[in-house]
Amino acid sequence: MPGDSGHDITMVTCTAPVNIAVIKYWGKRDEDLILPINSSLSVTLHQDQCVSLTFRLLQLKSTTTVACSPRFKEDRIWLNGKEENINQPRLQSCLREIRRLVRKRHIDGNVSSSALSSHHKVHICSVNNFPTAAGLASSAAGYACLVYSLARLLGAEGELSEVARQGSGSACRSMYGGFVQWRMGTQRDGTDSVAQQVEPESHWPELRVLILVVSAERKPVGSTAGMETSVRTSSLLKHRAERVVPQRMEEMVHAIRQKDFAAFGELTMKDSNQFHATCLDTYPPIFYLNDVSRHIISLVHRYNQHCGETRVAYTFDAGPNAVIYALQQHISEFVELLKYFFPTETNGEFLKGLPVSSVTLPEDLTKAIGMEPLPGGISYIISTKVGPGPQVQEDPSLHLLGPGGMLKVNA
Repeated sequence: MPGDSGHDITMVTCTAPVNIAVIKYWGKRDEDLILPINSSLSVTLHQDQCVSLTFRLLQLKSTTTVACSPRFKEDRIWLNGKEENINQPRLQSCLREIRRLVRKRHIDGNVSSSALSSHHKVHICSVNNFPTAAGLASSAAGYACLVYSLARLLGAEGELSEVARQGSGSACRSMYGGFVQWRMGTQRDGTDSVAQQVEPESHWPELRVLILVVSAERKPVGSTAGMETSVRTSSLLKHRAERVVPQRMEEMVHAIRQKDFAAFGELTMKDSNQFHATCLDTYPPIFYLNDVSRHIISLVHRYNQHCGETRVAYTFDAGPNAVIYALQQHISEFVELLKYFFPTETNGEFLKGLPVSSVTLPEDLTKAIGMEPLPGGISYIISTKVGPGPQVQEDPSLHLLGPGGMLKVNA
């Protein structure tokens, strides 16, 4: 059987990672199939990190348990402990496509006699443990986890990134670890709009990632609504999709394969800036960055200028939180700069995730940067690295649903 079984209920629990785009996806040419107007490329973040000092487990992922039984009367879903409407169109698209792939396997005769039926109802429970709807790719991890879990439970085979894309566009990139590109494709049915791994997570072990959590608040304009408005009103978006992104995709793939951080960092920052310029070119304009975001941008450029090279790069998705890329040898100094220019106002743990060594900042460095500190601007920092794609959790105690297929009280 494909999962942990109890009586006539079969259950699987999986996790899927967050991905952060370095070449941004913004705008669809088909809203129903979620087909993008340009290709994109992202870095998959590691799912599990050990928190420094306290050694608690910090996880950047979605976790989903899916149960299937002939006794279930209807499909049901719980998100972060609350039952939600299973008839949401994007959820239904994913369920429909997975069941179609299962039926295809049955028709082709590629299943065992004990295989689960696509007609059986499913119960789904999913949790995120990072700020949702604040520009931290929560929907991407969530839908990737849903699709991967359903596929493992029901035995679906095929291009799963195409299915995940129909839940949330960026979810297709969370189906792989490492460095992943989402090819926009040209087919009207979207069969060639799929994700492909450029390099695995082991390719560039020196690359480190910092997530600077500025705000966990829900963003004022959601990505779906923002994209629709940009496609309708921004002439810069059309220029970006047709004239800029194709060349940047080629250059970014080359920079990653050559492990050329200077090229990688410059492309990452330029693409982030153009994405947010597109948001400003939208009518009415969309403001995802805030004053703290702009201070972070200024700090990065002043630091790089002082060093005479690109040591650190930023990118911002549809929200004010920054994602910083740097090589291992430069992480400690930049974290100290963040502590200096964004001093914490609370007693909580400011740096979470992979440990970062403390260093003493040269006095000439802080003077050369010449910025006024912004106390409390950054709530906390998550230190992480490039990581793998979705994974099955073999420990039955990690299931979010109880033996009867209902929500656990502590899920």
